[in-house]
Amino acid sequence: MLEQPHFGRQLRKLRLERGLSQAALVGEGMSTGYLSRLESGERRPNGRVVTYLAQQLGVDVATLTEPRAGGCLSHALAAVASAPPGTDCVQALLRAVREDERDDPAGRWQALWLLGRISNRDGDYEQERAHLLELIELSDLIAAPDLRVRSNAQYARCLCALGDMRAARPVAVTALAVARGAQLPAADTMAALLVLICVETELGRLDSADRHVREMERDLLPGAAPAQAAEALWTASVVSDRQGDQVTAGARLEAALGLLQGRDGLALWTRLRTAATAVALQMTPPRVEAADRWLGEAGAVLELIGTPAQLQELHALRAHLAFQQGRLDEARSLCHDLLSGGELRLPYGDRVRLAALEGRLLILAGRVDQGVAALRRLGQQATEARNLDLATHVWQCLATTLADVRASEVGGAVR
Repeated sequence: MLEQPHFGRQLRKLRLERGLSQAALVGEGMSTGYLSRLESGERRPNGRVVTYLAQQLGVDVATLTEPRAGGCLSHALAAVASAPPGTDCVQALLRAVREDERDDPAGRWQALWLLGRISNRDGDYEQERAHLLELIELSDLIAAPDLRVRSNAQYARCLCALGDMRAARPVAVTALAVARGAQLPAADTMAALLVLICVETELGRLDSADRHVREMERDLLPGAAPAQAAEALWTASVVSDRQGDQVTAGARLEAALGLLQGRDGLALWTRLRTAATAVALQMTPPRVEAADRWLGEAGAVLELIGTPAQLQELHALRAHLAFQQGRLDEARSLCHDLLSGGELRLPYGDRVRLAALEGRLLILAGRVDQGVAALRRLGQQATEARNLDLATHVWQCLATTLADVRASEVGGAVR
């Protein structure tokens, strides 16, 4: 099969693997200029040329002309799509991406998107970031607005998980601008808007976040699918809580939970409950009873089918819940197990909140100086990163815990 550009790419690959220059390969049998045109795909070889080059390289003719068995990206994608549940195709897909000849940008985009999703599921956000950076380049090359929006929106989410809010904001803005400029379907526009709302909230830009929420509720939420509408409502509930409107925050959270039933997809149903638990525990004051109920529902599922990253999230939420319920020994044990148990796969914000909880527990256990130092360090880091929402949480943890200790000391003295 003497087709270009496959032949030229394979020819160049084999030559470079052998450390041969173009002149060394062609010898006296042809010109280097002709070889260059073959490698670039400008010329199609005849049978005599293929035979000569195969002899020079010391390979069979088929090695030059036939695709490598098992190395084809489309074959790997087909294998992933058709694999039975529980089959691990990640390594085969990674190998196919590494060996890909890059003659099908759309197929490569699909493979990298799948790999990025897997990295996200496993809590490997640095690996996801690498996949997404190439996805953005491919989306620009393909010139497909929908792929550009999805690549940028997910990259912004990944940067949030890594704690880089300042870098995430322009990426989210780009995703939204492309979605609007290309007049993409509402689902793509809402996905970009949601991540921008999250970033604005974390940066402490609550007026901007609220403006986007109102725009979303007016223009996009009425026609949204249940899953995306649920995400929109729990995202909006965080904004309301940060603005001090706990009534609206609670109503939005309850509305989000009412949109999905277990039959709509167990993974999504569970994810909604863990997200709602996190929001409820971060409210002022925390909605402890509701969080306990929702986490109990999610935990029953995750204990059976949860990934390592999901189980870490579950245990972190249980630690926060135990603290709010006054079960300090249990909270302390869960914190210790997570923070000393190897690689932590939680997003940056969740890791900081868990470390802040550990600092609070140290103070309450009488190790005041150590706990205060830990919380101050976390607060300074979040402030320097301009993650103002997270910084506020840490400083509030410090102030509240010290006030509780002081109140306890005064009460003890009075008695």
